[in-house]
Amino acid sequence: MVGISAGKTDINRSVSDLYPDPEDALSLSKNDFDSAEQILSEGEIEILGRMPYSSNATFLVDVTLENDMVKGIYKPLKGERPLWDFPPGLYKREIATYELSEQLGWSVVPPTIEREGPHGIGSVQLFVDADFSQHHFTLVENPRYHADLRKLCALDFLANNTDRKAGHCLLSKWGRIYGIDHGLCFSTEFKLRTVIWDFAGERIDSDLIKAIEGAGTQLSGTVTKWLAPDEQLAVIHRAEILLNSELFPEDDGYRWPWPLI
Repeated sequence: MVGISAGKTDINRSVSDLYPDPEDALSLSKNDFDSAEQILSEGEIEILGRMPYSSNATFLVDVTLENDMVKGIYKPLKGERPLWDFPPGLYKREIATYELSEQLGWSVVPPTIEREGPHGIGSVQLFVDADFSQHHFTLVENPRYHADLRKLCALDFLANNTDRKAGHCLLSKWGRIYGIDHGLCFSTEFKLRTVIWDFAGERIDSDLIKAIEGAGTQLSGTVTKWLAPDEQLAVIHRAEILLNSELFPEDDGYRWPWPLI
């Protein structure tokens, strides 16, 4: 990550430091969320600061298109630390997870696109205006959130997410749950690590099974664009596992991330 600076703000400043008044953090409504992809794709990117506690370079940005502005999370390729078990280009896996969520019709990942930003090519994901005091372990206590959490649970299995921490489950201000941080997904080696084991062994809802059938038959081009051929086949194989069992996966005692939150 040599040569990547924090931009306007100190590297250790948090989102709450940047926006001490929560009302200033985002004026984003649910309708804006649905149309944000065009702004992310075409708008001008301005770095506000570097996100704390991230192992790779991760920036909070403004993205402005004419009179419209949204906030995003920008993850440039050249800010990624090399990993022995994943090739460079983790940002592509962020995009692939979003596109897989969209193919399934679940919309549990914020819009995520490829952009040339201030530090080069990378991903830009819509920043979700969320209650950051909430995370999976608090959200799962409320049954109203189980529908979204079940979708994330199944999505993590399909994408082979190796790093679903509790803090990667965000409660948006409009009440939907969204998953973030998907750079460590789609390995061909099964290495699922997640905190979402609350539904283990339960029958997968019929509407989710129907969606998974589509992915198990053929992945859309918007997903395959970001994955190697063997990674695409691995997704289809994992879909077949869920379709054959119709049950949410069970933990073998080793499939937890660290830290948990």
